[in-house]
Amino acid sequence: MMPHASKTAMAVLALGLAATGCVGSAAGPGDAGGGEGVLVGLVTKTDDNPFYVKMKEGAQARARQLGYELRPLAGKGQSDNDSQVQAVENLVAAGAEAILITPADSRAILPAIDKARAKGVLVLALDSPTDPVSAVDGTFATDNYRAGVLIGQWARKKVAGKQAKIAMLDLSPAQVAVDVQRDQGFLEGFGIDVKDRTRIGDESDPRIVGHEVTDANEEGGRTAMEKLLQKDPGINLVYTINEPAAAGAYEAIKAAKRQDQITIVSVDGGCPGVRNVAGKAIGATSMQFPIKMATDALDAVAAYLKDGTKPSASAGLDFTDTGATLITDQPAPGVPSQNSAWGQKNCWG
Repeated sequence: MMPHASKTAMAVLALGLAATGCVGSAAGPGDAGGGEGVLVGLVTKTDDNPFYVKMKEGAQARARQLGYELRPLAGKGQSDNDSQVQAVENLVAAGAEAILITPADSRAILPAIDKARAKGVLVLALDSPTDPVSAVDGTFATDNYRAGVLIGQWARKKVAGKQAKIAMLDLSPAQVAVDVQRDQGFLEGFGIDVKDRTRIGDESDPRIVGHEVTDANEEGGRTAMEKLLQKDPGINLVYTINEPAAAGAYEAIKAAKRQDQITIVSVDGGCPGVRNVAGKAIGATSMQFPIKMATDALDAVAAYLKDGTKPSASAGLDFTDTGATLITDQPAPGVPSQNSAWGQKNCWG
């Protein structure tokens, strides 16, 4: 943001924006003091997915503690880049000091992020990284590849001694980073040669029945599962991008009366998903911590506004790892996990 020497110009802008309620602070690093007058934007992929609802709740609580105004905005779907671009532009115009974003498209959002950073706005990615990661000032996320590896390792032990027939239920055709990382991590954990780990679908392993996209929601999961069951009714293992997609897949499996023959694995660790683990609809899921992502990111905003310090990555990674824990009631030797009772107490912390 502009230094206080330019506050006259910023005041004119603030007056113009006041009519729409879009007033932010003009302070730069070292000028924030307390949180009064600091506007921070939170741009999620949707506003109805329970994961992002929890993230928003965590961000709102931490923003109140810091005295910041948090302005949450969202796209209309998991792949809606256009709405996110508009949200970023609106927040910059409103004088936001920082923007936290879960990119719907890890590449298409970059021009909007570049413009925001050029205006002095601190931009931090949550959950889903940009491509490249260096396009933002920091990323707070699950190690999505590791989360995929965990469910892949568990699934390999689960189906040991059987001929695996695997359905892959991904996010979208866009090959966004979070989609690729979870998919490829699962396959690697299962012991499948992924060839190019930056691409979905270039594998040649005959155990993979096929890939279908779900838009990470229940309806998409059900439709994708129906298609793959038509292709091969003998599927016995299903990877899903997240737990809403897993819930939809389970409905399709149950309709086909195959729930006792098919194991579903997923990533999220939301309270509904953990209940599905307890109810045996999901065999195992990698739990994420969206509230921690949001609160850690807001603490990083506070540090930056105090003295210009930007967040540092976790050792050996190019982002800040907020952790992942495998949740299952069927523990597998050599794969660390917690049961669903623990999951219910810690879901989406």
